[in-house]
Amino acid sequence: MKNKFKFYLIFTLTILSLIRTSAFSSDENIYNKIDLFSEVLDKINKEYVEDVNQSDVMDSAINGVLQSLDPYSSYMSPEILKEMQTETSGEFGGLGIEVGMEAGVVKVISPIDNSPAYKAGVKAGDYIVKINDIQVQGKSLTEAVDLMRGPVGSEIKITVRRIGIKKSFIFNITREIIKVASVKSKLFDDNIGYLRLTSFNENSSKQVKEKINKLKNDNKVKYFILDMRNNPGGLLSQAIKITDFFLDNGEIVSTKSRKSNENRKWFAKKGDIINGGTLIVLINYGSASASEIVAGALKDHKRAILIGENTYGKGSVQSIIPLNNKGAIRLTVSKYYLPSGKSISEVGVVPDIVVEEENDKFRINTETDNQLKFALKLING
Repeated sequence: MKNKFKFYLIFTLTILSLIRTSAFSSDENIYNKIDLFSEVLDKINKEYVEDVNQSDVMDSAINGVLQSLDPYSSYMSPEILKEMQTETSGEFGGLGIEVGMEAGVVKVISPIDNSPAYKAGVKAGDYIVKINDIQVQGKSLTEAVDLMRGPVGSEIKITVRRIGIKKSFIFNITREIIKVASVKSKLFDDNIGYLRLTSFNENSSKQVKEKINKLKNDNKVKYFILDMRNNPGGLLSQAIKITDFFLDNGEIVSTKSRKSNENRKWFAKKGDIINGGTLIVLINYGSASASEIVAGALKDHKRAILIGENTYGKGSVQSIIPLNNKGAIRLTVSKYYLPSGKSISEVGVVPDIVVEEENDKFRINTETDNQLKFALKLING
């Protein structure tokens, strides 16, 4: 056991040394810090009240370094990475939520439409504090996600805290296979096309284009509403393509990284799919990442009117970087910037017209959906 501990200690200290030396080379006390870290681990090994799994301790140490950088960077052990890569074709089920990390607690970015979490009442912005009575604080995001995974049909209990409400909410949710229909459409008043975009997967842009062309050709639609509320994002390539549908020219988004030669910009090609027609975009706090790119670019180019609430503010790009132990790290490698040069990170996109939600169940219902009602009224004058 002691030899194993020494191995992990040397392994961890080597990683820490490389990270710290490259990131904080001006710190004259770095080697003192490494010695201090070694001393703390040694004290844990000798004095802690219970036997400690040294492998778990080292994983937590590595993860601690990564999570000190931002909420989205984390370490994935070989076991966790393998589980993440497992297809959910009948073997594993989920709750249907996109989550991030904030102040050591799992934060719901957005529940997916009609998913088990959505139906149970989980909202964007909720903080998950317990999973099956296990405290989440102190665990990594990947560890928390792993706790939420399980066989289809099995039940999970999550405890959440909601801003502005003192009591906790407890949800008993049955896991299901999550199937996301990323684009839905509807016709209003014979001339208003409504598109609900719930995610940015590899087929989203194709589906959006097909839905728009069908609404135009079958119904002579001239006005469009693009609903991206509770859309947690997805593929950057799809966000660029969908934004390009509505622009004739100009920058869509740029990314900036530590290495200037890896900075990139994407521009729109000529051809507006709705020929300059009125476009309204619905957003809320559950609109994140790719949703914010689309909404922000259309706002900057004054191509759409944004209605709703401020978006989430996830403006960073993560890469999965393999490690020699067959695990990986999820590391933030660049940030998104809107055409105006503004960063989305922690700020989000501000709507042109603020309309608060009265009902967060998006069922394309004009009777209960305050923001959609406002959009339709604005178009109809």
